[in-house]
Formats: sequence, structure tokens, C-alpha cells
Amino acid sequence: MKIKNLVIASSLIFSVSTFAQKDELKAAEKALKAGNPAEAKTALTQAESLIANADDSQKAQFYFLKGNTYFDLSKKKIEADKNLGEAAKAYNDLMEVEKKSGKSKYTAQAQASLQEVIGELRNSAVADNNEKKYKESALKLYQIYTLDKKDTIMLYYAAGTASNAQDFDLALDYYNKLKEMNYSGKATNYVAKSKLNDQEQVFPSMAAMNNAVKIGTHSDPKVEKVESKRGEIYTNIARIYIMKNDIPSAKKSISDARSLNPDDTSLLLAEADLYLKTEDYATYKKLISEALVKRPNDAELFFNLGVISSKFKGGDAEAEKNYLKAIEIDPNYKNAYVNLAILKLSNEKDIVESMNKLGTSAADNKKYDALKAKREAMYKSALPYLEKAEQLFANDKDIRSTLLNVYNALDMTEKYKALKAKN
Repeated sequence: MKIKNLVIASSLIFSVSTFAQKDELKAAEKALKAGNPAEAKTALTQAESLIANADDSQKAQFYFLKGNTYFDLSKKKIEADKNLGEAAKAYNDLMEVEKKSGKSKYTAQAQASLQEVIGELRNSAVADNNEKKYKESALKLYQIYTLDKKDTIMLYYAAGTASNAQDFDLALDYYNKLKEMNYSGKATNYVAKSKLNDQEQVFPSMAAMNNAVKIGTHSDPKVEKVESKRGEIYTNIARIYIMKNDIPSAKKSISDARSLNPDDTSLLLAEADLYLKTEDYATYKKLISEALVKRPNDAELFFNLGVISSKFKGGDAEAEKNYLKAIEIDPNYKNAYVNLAILKLSNEKDIVESMNKLGTSAADNKKYDALKAKREAMYKSALPYLEKAEQLFANDKDIRSTLLNVYNALDMTEKYKALKAKN
């Protein structure tokens, strides 16, 4: 009889708990309908300790109400960011319960609400970023990613924003997550302008974009190619390691990336950039030469190769060749003209010093005239590059000053006056 009484007593306690759960859930539901999420939160807090023993239907109802409660609190600007996170967690818990039980009474509503929560988090992250609250923005962007791990671009944005916050440990954590998933970000976007708000909208496919244009809701369709972000990601990882004075990790990061993506030129350039920053110019030059095999019409690569070539003894001729190739590819490549002029004028100091050391004897006068002719020839060789650079850099005072000096040295009075008049 005692055993039976104990069993009966347990049953009664279980029943009382069940009734308590139901009462609290009803109270929370009623408070929400009345627009009082704070009261609903109190009721749900009282029910939470009992919910572990509830059946799946009650658990689902509890998490659904909890999600709605915290979402309402956030909408009322009550600890908005914190409550958005709590709402998102509750909706995810609900969907997990219903997925396991095979029932989906609340899942569709929860999914819709979760997308609203994500939208609010995204808006909040953008607002934080605009206010230069970069770390807060990064954490929210990462939270969005955790809510929908298919939305990997949010992790990419979180990493970049953490870097802006100069929280390099956090940025490194996010970048390494991108590295582990071999994230590329390479994509094709289908974009058209909404006639409703004049804003551009990205469509999931060309067919969807064309259909929106056809029915008249959108205009100005276009296809945008998004290049791979791997090079940028691994470059940033390497830079963080360099700041931490961990050069081996920086090199290993790039090396691992290239072994996984041997045809990704952006990673090759990222590796080259690493060796440039560590002043290993020989390796940098080798890697840029390798990149030019894949990008033979890249003016910037030829320019970079010219810069590095000039750092090696006897490398001026090769540097000039590379600068001229950059100009051949892009006739308006401004820096190539500037560097060519600098290259041509590089011996000016030595010539002037030699001229100033000479005396007034007949022999020295002869040497002086020879050096003067050599200097004039040097000025004339630099002149076309200086003139083009001045044309392209119209407001650069240093280029204009150098060009004026050359005009003056070559007795080009009319050109000197015309250029001087621009000041």
C-alpha cells in the first residue's frame, strides 16, 4: 500500500506541474495579446524550470511564446540587441524540438519571425558600423551568420568589421573560420532596380530577375560578377600574423591556401604581398613573374615588377622595360610615368656633384661641358614621362616643380612660362 501511495503521490505532483506549465503558458499568451511582453516574460520565467519535463507540444509552445516575447521586448527598445539574440535562440530551439518530434505547428511562423529578427540584427549592425562601433557591429554580423550558416557572407563581413575595430584576435578567429570552410565568395549577382523605392535588388537567378522586369516591378537589369575573396582573406590572415610577429604562421596560412586552390591567382598575389611586406624581394619578384604568366595583360603587375627590379643592382634596365610594358597595356598608368622619370633622373645627383668638384682649368672646363651634356641628355630622356605625368597628375606640386626645373635647365623658356602660369 505504501508503494502505491508513493506512485499516486508522484502522479499528482506530475499533474500539478503540468497544470502549472499550462497556466503559465496561457498567462504568457494572454499578456502578449494584450501587448505586455514584460508580463509575458515573467510568466515564461516561472514556467522555464518545469519545461524540461514537458511534452514536445508544450516545449514547442513555450519556445514559440518565448521567441515572440523577446522579439516584442526588442521592438519596444528594451535591451533591444540582447533580446533580439534571445528571440533568435528561442525560435531555433522551437524548430529543433518540432524537427525531432516530426510535428511542425509553429515552425513556419517561427521561420518567418526569425527572418525578421535577422533583418533587425542586420539593420542594427549597419547602424553600429555607421557610428564606428565596429566591434558591436562585428558581433551582430557573426550572430546573423550563426543563425543561418548558409549566409557565409555575413561571416566575411564580420571578419572585416572586426579588423576595423582593431580587435585582431576576433578578426583572426572569423578569418580562420572562413579559411576552414575554403570560402571564396565568388558569385554571379542578378540585379535590377525596384520601381517601388528606386533601390537595387539582388535576385536568386537570371530568370527571377527577368521575370520581375517583364511584369514591370523592376528595371535596369544587370549581371554582376563577384570575384573570389580568398586572396583578400588569406592576405588579412597573414597581415594579422605579421602584426603578431608570427611570420611562420603567416607563410603557412598562404601556403596552405595555395595548395588547396592552386589556380587561384588572388592567392598567388596574396603570397607575393606577404613576401613584399617581409622585404624578401627575390621571392616577391619570382611570384609576380609567375602571376604574369596567368595575367599577361595586367599593367599593375608589370608596374610592381618594375618597382622591385629597380631594387636589385643593375636592375634599372629591367625596371624600365616593365614600366614601359605597363604603359603599353594602360597608356594612362600614371605611376609608371612618374617612376620612369625618376629612373631617368636617378644619376642627377652624382653628375651635379661631379660638376661642382671641378676647377676652372681647361681640362676641367672640358669635363664640365661633357657632364653638362650628359645631364641635358638625361633631362631630355625624362622629359616626355614628366610631361605625361604632369598631365595625368594635374594637381601634383612635386611633379610640376620637377618639370619646371627641367624646362629651366634645358632653356625651354616658353614651356616654362606656360607651366608656371598654371600655378
